[in-house]
Amino acid sequence: MPRGKHRRPRSNQLTRRVVAAGTGGAALTLPLLGATQASAAQPSQSAPAAAQSVPQAAQPAKSLTYTVAKGDSLYRIADKYDVSGGWKQLYKDNRAAVGDDPKLIRPGLKLKVKTAKTDAAKKTATKSSAPAKPAGGVAQATQASAKTYADNLDGWIREALDIMAQKGIPGSYDGIYRNIMRESSGNPQAINNWDSNAAKGTPSKGLLQTIDPTFQAYHVDGTSWDPYDPVANITAACNYAADRYGSIDNVNGPY
Repeated sequence: MPRGKHRRPRSNQLTRRVVAAGTGGAALTLPLLGATQASAAQPSQSAPAAAQSVPQAAQPAKSLTYTVAKGDSLYRIADKYDVSGGWKQLYKDNRAAVGDDPKLIRPGLKLKVKTAKTDAAKKTATKSSAPAKPAGGVAQATQASAKTYADNLDGWIREALDIMAQKGIPGSYDGIYRNIMRESSGNPQAINNWDSNAAKGTPSKGLLQTIDPTFQAYHVDGTSWDPYDPVANITAACNYAADRYGSIDNVNGPY
């Protein structure tokens, strides 16, 4: 927001002379201040000039080596370590190791990750930033965002269910699990390159095998735009199933 212009109060001639007389040559570096402000600034002159004028340098990003685990995506890794520039920068830094497709990262792959703070510091900051006693609907959203989930199929389903509850999207743990096992066997990097959708250039992807147009149309706010992200894939697929079948629980075959 722009600030309104204001005129600096003009100090009288006597004040200027007092400042010049009391501080010697240092008066040349001081702004024209009122008498009260000038006298308050004088004690600091006993400190070394270099210490006052040199700002603290920003801490450089730390570099670490990350080993890709099953279910990982560049988006999740970049988000976990607060990579400046997000997954695109992470991919750029590791393109030689990843290859031409940033979605295809295999377990065991070593990635160079530049992070400004450790994962532990990030978790502490996230917990401390949550308000102690939010009210009404805000309380439910805060509890869901502060809750931690296991980085596996069980954790992805439970996190998706909490988001779906906030958005009013129907579905149960059993319904989601049953369809995931049929569609991808629990592999978030699964892709179908042989069916009719693939022939049209829109292969089915992720845990619940959504094609890109469906994923984008039924994407749930607050989740990743990466169709391979497990939680984003589950919530988008359940949102689609709710619109077409009433609930993912009603899906028992290809959909």
